[in-house]
Amino acid sequence: MKAVYIEQTGGPEVLEFGDRPKPEPAEGQALIKIVASGVNFIDTYHRTGLYKLPMPAILGSEGAGTVEAGEGLKTLKTGDRVAWAMARGSYAEYAAVPEAQLVKIPEGVSFEDAAAVMLQGMTAHYLTHSTFPLKAGQVALVHAAAGGTGRLIVQMAKMAGVRVIATAGSPEKARIAHEAGADETILYGEHDFADETRLLTAGKGVDVVYDSVGADTFAKSIDSLKQRGMMVSFGNASGPVPPVPPLLLAQKGSLFLTRPSLANYIATRQELEWRAGDLFRWLSEKQLSLRIERAFPLAEAAQAQRDLEGRKTSGKLLLSV
Repeated sequence: MKAVYIEQTGGPEVLEFGDRPKPEPAEGQALIKIVASGVNFIDTYHRTGLYKLPMPAILGSEGAGTVEAGEGLKTLKTGDRVAWAMARGSYAEYAAVPEAQLVKIPEGVSFEDAAAVMLQGMTAHYLTHSTFPLKAGQVALVHAAAGGTGRLIVQMAKMAGVRVIATAGSPEKARIAHEAGADETILYGEHDFADETRLLTAGKGVDVVYDSVGADTFAKSIDSLKQRGMMVSFGNASGPVPPVPPLLLAQKGSLFLTRPSLANYIATRQELEWRAGDLFRWLSEKQLSLRIERAFPLAEAAQAQRDLEGRKTSGKLLLSV
């Protein structure tokens, strides 16, 4: 089968497109003929070695396709349309995925939408419903609000009745964040977003910051919080956050700091079905809208990652398989 894989860590140039052995499903796994694969920052962390992998490694942690075969399957059958996240190997024509990590795609939801919403959508869901369960009347600061995950966080926050202050890197991205529901937008290249956030909240600060950017925004995100607010650092787009002394949290207002991961929030089948089920229902009911910026051919995965890392995107990137 054709696949995109790495034999060493490095920049996008280490991505290789070529033939790899077609996987054989083990007990409890389904062999999926992939239609679409999501491109996410975690793929770049695997490529650079920030998150270690045994080599050689096929990249990709999110996809959608059709069950072609399986071993010991209990709920799925050949021909079922399925999607998943957090099972690596989706930059390929086929993947063997544990049945426990697969969800059926309902009628009316395309393979492309399913592949686009699983990882980023479930991330936005756990952040807004579990890590810091949003309530009406609260104020949230959302970084990279025009990106795939940020835009979904904005929409879910507005569903909960939350005031959203969004940051973006350009006027066009600010417009996209506003269209998603953001109440105010800040161009962080032109303004100190911590100062602007304080102005917009009459000096109080926000209840929660959702920060996927990492090193570049962490310190000022802390300064944007109200007393006993929560700093949710869930990404490293600009690099990992340096060590934080616990005393800093006390000095800044008895703050809470968490570094969550999706895997810990879909640790049970019940959680997985809850989050994926909400996403598919919201898509079907038009409560949630996706912005798929571009679908690259599988062979162009390196360019997709370059665009993602270069912050040239304002929506979801896919690979068409």
